[in-house]
Amino acid sequence: MRELKIKNVTVKGYAALAPMASVADRAYREMCKSYGCAFLTSEMISSKGLVYGDKKTPKLCEITDFERPMALQLFGEDEYYFAKAAYKLLEFSPDIIDINMGCPVPKIVSNGGGSALMRDMKKAERIIRETVKAVDVPITVKIRSGWDEGSVNAPEFAKALEQAGASAITVHARTRAQMYSGTADPLVIKAVKESVSIPVIGNGDIASGEDARRMYDKTGCDFVALGRASYGNPFVFEQINAFFEGKEYKPKTLEERVETMLLNAEKIVEYKGEHQGMKEARKNIAWYVKGLPSAAKIRNRCSELNTLKDLYLLCEEILKNGEKR
Repeated sequence: MRELKIKNVTVKGYAALAPMASVADRAYREMCKSYGCAFLTSEMISSKGLVYGDKKTPKLCEITDFERPMALQLFGEDEYYFAKAAYKLLEFSPDIIDINMGCPVPKIVSNGGGSALMRDMKKAERIIRETVKAVDVPITVKIRSGWDEGSVNAPEFAKALEQAGASAITVHARTRAQMYSGTADPLVIKAVKESVSIPVIGNGDIASGEDARRMYDKTGCDFVALGRASYGNPFVFEQINAFFEGKEYKPKTLEERVETMLLNAEKIVEYKGEHQGMKEARKNIAWYVKGLPSAAKIRNRCSELNTLKDLYLLCEEILKNGEKR
């Protein structure tokens, strides 16, 4: 088992869950953890929202013992609010506080947050320096390769953040211009690893144990994180663990996949109520049914799922159709 040390925090395992806004809620994280995810990160938390007392923001900051070790991730563009928000996060006892400097979404970037910070190294340094001064938990950073192909600056950017006090760097090896298209460049992660002495977590195009092994071998990174490969597939962590431990991995049966899909939805409803929970569960259900018999037809029906009873009936139908094949 690999062991990742981020200051006083120890992570044991082989792969972490990357932070994902509007995806990695408590139910999602618990599903990934139950299948062997080694380390979790929250959805993005607005630094200004937390400081200004937004009523919905504290819910994003809650951590259960089952989820630990876990990081809470802040986004924003101003060092004052990052420092104040980090201090406020202490009441939730995060193991780590992560700073988002990699989100490519226009809404975040247009306000100067996320990957826009990779175009202003001095501001990025100030954010880390002030946040580190404000709290006594490790401060880590999520970055991208750079803004675009002509400005790949991750190695020097990571070095500056290390000097400002960052305890670890996660690198999604795509530029902001790529968004989530094309392929990740592991050589960028390798260059970052060679430029800093703090741990480096590699992220991008990891969907199996074989992918994780290639990332480790090509980059020398200390750990790997994956995001989209876990959509409707928390089993990916179990497969990765089995690969590294030399154990046989048997793909999940239709019954097991449906059972997990149902449990995920039930957790969302438990934590958010049936009305809001089922609205949010629809996208998760659509991910789980990918590759199943009549998947396209089933996905089209997801918008009609308003209650758990609706989902129970759909699950029965999926299993019946599976038996006919």
